Amino acid sequence: MAQTKISHLMVLSLFLYHAFSPVYSLYLNPNFYEKSCPKYEEIVRYVVAKAVQKETRMDASLLRLHFHDCFVQGCDASLLLDNSRNIRSEKQSNANRNSDRGFEVIEDIKSALDKAYPQTISCADVLALAARDSNVLAGGPNWAVQLGRRDSKTASLSGSNRNILQPNNTFQTILTKFKIQGLNIVDLVAPSGSHTIVNARCTSFRQRLYDQSGNGHADYTLQQVYANQLRSHCPRSGGDNNLFSMDLVSPAKFDNYYYKNILASKGLFNSYQVLLKKDESSMDLVKQYAENNNLFFEHFAQSMVKMGNLSPLTGSNGEIRKKFRRINSGY
Repeated sequence: MAQTKISHLMVLSLFLYHAFSPVYSLYLNPNFYEKSCPKYEEIVRYVVAKAVQKETRMDASLLRLHFHDCFVQGCDASLLLDNSRNIRSEKQSNANRNSDRGFEVIEDIKSALDKAYPQTISCADVLALAARDSNVLAGGPNWAVQLGRRDSKTASLSGSNRNILQPNNTFQTILTKFKIQGLNIVDLVAPSGSHTIVNARCTSFRQRLYDQSGNGHADYTLQQVYANQLRSHCPRSGGDNNLFSMDLVSPAKFDNYYYKNILASKGLFNSYQVLLKKDESSMDLVKQYAENNNLFFEHFAQSMVKMGNLSPLTGSNGEIRKKFRRINSGY
């Protein structure tokens, strides 16, 4: 009986994965730099490995940069741009300010690549490659990165505030943000598992511990022993930047414990727990991934390829930036 149930769930997950999937870009391919930059992967991998060895948290940070870039104007490296005369940087958005990190690693990768192959590989492709390599270093799945993106000459602060997920988003808000991008329920639930290697600041989930519904009480869906542990290092005031592992079992390893934590009511953010409580399809996927790490890895890799194909600039659109923080005209 149990095996039959799991079998039905797996069929459902595969249907959900392929239903309403976005069309892959015809202009991207994994061999784009094979002739022009034959050793680009070795260079990126070396710089990423050096950064992660220095600071384990960097693997999650680099993966996050790719997500936050692709959800605003597509995967175009708009996130990397600083303020200038005509640009309001996405780094100032609510989701990115004092949170996104790893920019110096992207700069190191860009510099190393440009020494070998001057102004050939885009910053957008660097972000995609760094996300994949950092994920593999953490023990996660590998995938062939589609390449050939070009860099944006614009950024969208309003788009960053509007499109990037927030810790207190409702399930419907989260799902809507994914559907707007042409992504489906599997593309929502599988990539969320990357939080198994992420740390969160106290300020990002404090409300859930003390005033979830505006009545001065903690979120009732949060396991109480776990909630008490969180409160001991995340007080009502102060300690905003105290860090908490989202996976207490294997915080530095990319695995399926994120889903196991959700089933145990130990999802750190409210937006995690709603995956189990508010939708039957997402609930089924959480249960499947908690039981089957291989299925999680398979779906995660497929969804990362799909996300990396969101509205890329190709051909004569955009540019290959000389400096990753500003457009080539200097404005």
